[in-house]
Formats: sequence, C-alpha cells, structure tokens
Amino acid sequence: MTRLVVDIGGTNTRAALAEGQAIIDTSVRRYRNDGFDGLCSVLMRFLAEAGSPRIDGACAALAGPVQGGRGRLTNLDWSIDAADIARVTGADRVRLLNDLQAQGHALDQLAPDALIPVLDGPRAVGGVRLVIGLGTGVNVTVVHRTPAGRLVTANEAGHVSLPVASEDDLSLARFAAGEDGFAAVEDVLAGRGLATLYAWVTTRAGAPRRLEGSAIIAAAPGDPAAELALRSYTEMLGRVAGDLALHHLPYGGIYLIGGVARAMTPHLARLGLDDSFRAKGRFSGLMENFAIATITDDFAALRGCAAHLAETA
Repeated sequence: MTRLVVDIGGTNTRAALAEGQAIIDTSVRRYRNDGFDGLCSVLMRFLAEAGSPRIDGACAALAGPVQGGRGRLTNLDWSIDAADIARVTGADRVRLLNDLQAQGHALDQLAPDALIPVLDGPRAVGGVRLVIGLGTGVNVTVVHRTPAGRLVTANEAGHVSLPVASEDDLSLARFAAGEDGFAAVEDVLAGRGLATLYAWVTTRAGAPRRLEGSAIIAAAPGDPAAELALRSYTEMLGRVAGDLALHHLPYGGIYLIGGVARAMTPHLARLGLDDSFRAKGRFSGLMENFAIATITDDFAALRGCAAHLAETA
C-alpha cells in the first residue's frame, strides 16, 4: 500500500509517500506555504510531481489544534479538513494529528544518530516520554505506553502563561505581551522569541536594537547582548521544561525538536540549561532522573504519521 504523509508547519509543508511504517525518503518534498493558497494546492502539486500514485491512506500533522477531523494552523490562516484531503488524494482513510503528536509517534522510528544528548540521565524502558517542539511555534506532547498501544496526547502548551518568578521575568512578560496583554510561553521560546529577547535586553540597556534569531545565535558569545538574550532563553527553557517534567514524570526521556531546538543545542550547556532545569527546590534531586536529547531528523513528523497510519490500519 502507498500512503501519503504530510507535515504542515507555519512556514513550510513537507510531504512524502510511505509504505507500512517507513517513509520513502527519496519521495520527500518541501514547499513554502506562502506560495500556496492552502493545503489542497500543495497536495495536488506533490501528487503530480510524484507521478499521481494511488493513495490508500493519508495522515497529516499540523501545527495547530485538531478536533473532529478538522484543524486550523496557529501561525497561518489555513484550515485543514480530512474530507478535503480524501477528495484530493482519493484516500479512503485520512487521519489528522497535531504536529507534536506526530513527533511522539515517531520516537520509536528514529535512528540512534538522530539524537544529540543535551542532559545526561537514565531512560527507563517503557517510561513516559515528553516531546517539546521549539520552532515557528511551541508545543508539547506526552507519550505513554499502554496495554492497548501507544497513547500520544494532543496539547496547545505553547500558549500557557509565561512563568514569572522575579522582577526581570515580569519585565520580560510585559515586553513580550501582545496587544491583548497576554504573554505566552511561545512568545519567548518560539523562533520569534529570540528576537524579542534581544530587543528586551538592548532596550533595558538604553540602546534598543533588533536582530533576527539566527543572527543572534551567530553573534554570541562575542556580542554581550546576544549572549544575554540566549542565556535568558535557556533559563526560560529550563524552567518550562522542568515544570513539564514535574507534571508528567518523563522517566523515558525528554526530547527537543524543531529548528530553534537544533540551533540552540550546541549552546545550551554553556548557557546553564542544567541549572535552570533542575532548580526545583527540594525536588531538585528528582530532576536528575530526566535525560534530555535533541532530535535532528527533519522527517520525524512524517515518520510519525506513517507509524500512526500503520498502527490504526
């Protein structure tokens, strides 16, 4: 059977063909969303370029909430409907997942070299696993093994309130808040958050400047403002990840994924992720039980979609 798997982000959409739980790596194509008026246009282009194969099933992962076979992207004005995908592809079985759910389904499909260790710790076989996505947006999923199979939760955790524990945190929250006055975790830990942090740091120093995220990472540690922005990012990431670890007790490991996660990974040890993640008062010792690694496989969500389709056949 030939299946279609799709990973729809806020900036790009990836599509591929799959057989069983394995995607056909040579079939993967990436499309910039700003060149299309919606997902159906992307799928028609992909299927034409793939030679118009017969599609037996389809699974799409999207960066936004999913309910009742419909979803809407959080950072792009696209609506996704399983019925539309069925019409365009001819598939008689279509599944929609939140993008982080797809990443959770992918964990057992990853090659060993697709993981970069970030914080050491044990990984209990069969333990709960936590995936944190850091890219155009931010989200989280929790992966449970149950007697009935794998349970991967849907969440919109990037939109919870930004933690505030000090005057500096309050200053950042006020600076990062949108017109509605609400500062979410995503406002600081998503890609645009690096630019926000740099602007906040330089504004507080009396010399406001703006840089994009990639330029900030490239400028550190030589540029003190860039280094401070990255340190502030790392401290907030550690605090948020630590809170999530206490919520879910992921003895099976914590996995970071997304473009920002990959870009920041070489710097996290220098910037003190260990200290901020484990600063949980009398529960600091418990935090030693949670290992963190970064996933480097760009096709992880596609692999997760393929695995989910195979498991629900």
